[in-house]
Amino acid sequence: MIEIITSALVLIGAFFTLAGSIGVVRLPDIYNRLHAASKSSTLGVSSIVLGSLLYFGAYTGVYSGKQILTIVFIFITAPVGAQMISRAAYKVGVKLWDKSVCDRMEGCQKINPKGERDF
Repeated sequence: MIEIITSALVLIGAFFTLAGSIGVVRLPDIYNRLHAASKSSTLGVSSIVLGSLLYFGAYTGVYSGKQILTIVFIFITAPVGAQMISRAAYKVGVKLWDKSVCDRMEGCQKINPKGERDF
């Protein structure tokens, strides 16, 4: 039974990692790419490490604190790192995708199809 759970977690992690890799290649600007990379790395690597934790914990009887700390560290640092990189890119002047509707950091107001202002 533990092999099935471990296999499912590793496959889920591989799926998220693959989806993030495709997102990094296919998305148009740095801000979208960072979003894809940070979300997929957080979910993908955490799922794989959790599968490893369960597998080796079930067969050796010892659950590694290093693997738990790895999951916690990734959940804390990946989103913060992506936010810092995107903020630095914005401050340096990296342009948004040309089809972006609104730059909310600049204070623009998006108008929805009904003609009402959307903040």
